[in-house]
Amino acid sequence: MPLFDTHCHLDFAEFDANRTKVLASAQANGVHRILVPGVAAEHWPRLMALAQQQPSSIKVALGLHPFWTQQHHDQHLTQLRNLVQQQPTGLVAIGECGLDAVVAPELMERQLELLEAQLALAVEFNLPVILHVRKAHPQLQSLLKRFHGIRGVIHGFSGSYELGQSYLALGMKLGIGGTLTYPRARKTRDAVSRLPLEALVLETDAPDMPICGKQGQLNRPDYLPEIFNVLTKLRKEPVEEVERQLWQNSLVLF
Repeated sequence: MPLFDTHCHLDFAEFDANRTKVLASAQANGVHRILVPGVAAEHWPRLMALAQQQPSSIKVALGLHPFWTQQHHDQHLTQLRNLVQQQPTGLVAIGECGLDAVVAPELMERQLELLEAQLALAVEFNLPVILHVRKAHPQLQSLLKRFHGIRGVIHGFSGSYELGQSYLALGMKLGIGGTLTYPRARKTRDAVSRLPLEALVLETDAPDMPICGKQGQLNRPDYLPEIFNVLTKLRKEPVEEVERQLWQNSLVLF
C-alpha cells in the first residue's frame, strides 16, 4: 500500500528550487499522495495551481493559520467562502487553522473569531478541518463542542494518551509526524502505541518538523517512510495492516 503525507507545505519557498525533484523522490519512496494545507490568502492561488498540475497526487486545503493572525482580514474569510463554493480541483479540507497561545496569546480573541468562522465553513460544506494547536487545548475543545458533525485532524499531535482520547471523542483524528522519531518523546510514543490505529494519519509538516537525525535540515515528504517505520515498531499489528489502515484513514478523512 502507498503512504499519504497528510500535511506538507510543498508550496513554501524552500521548495521552489527543487519541487519537481522532491515530488519525484516522494513517489519513488512510496508517498503517493500529499495534502498541502494553506496558511494565508496569498498562498491559495499557488496551492490551487499545484493541485491542477498534479491532480492525482496533490490535494489541498485552504485556510488561515493563527501564526499570521495579524495578516488575516474579514475579506479573506469572504474570499475563502467564495473559493470553497467553486470546488476547485483537489480541495479536500479547510485549514490549516487553529489556535496558538505561544506565538500570539494577545491575539487569542481574534484567533477564536477566525477559527470559528472556518469551522462553520467546514461544517456547512461538509469538509474536514486541519487544526493547529499550541497551549490552547481547552479553548479549542470548547469551541469544537459547539460544532455538531465537525471532523478533521489535530496536526502535529505530541500529547498524552488522555489528550488524544479527548480529541477522538470530538470527532478528530491525530496527525503523527516527526516528533515520534525522537526517543525522548516517551509520552507521545506511549500514546501512539495505545490509541486506536483507526485514529491516526501520517504527516511530515515539511519543510518544518525535521525527523530525528536530520535536525537543521530541510524536512521533505520523502522522509515519511521513516516516521512510518518508527510507528510500526510501536504498534502490535503487522506492518501490512498498519500501512493499509493508515492509507484508509487518510482516504476516509480527505
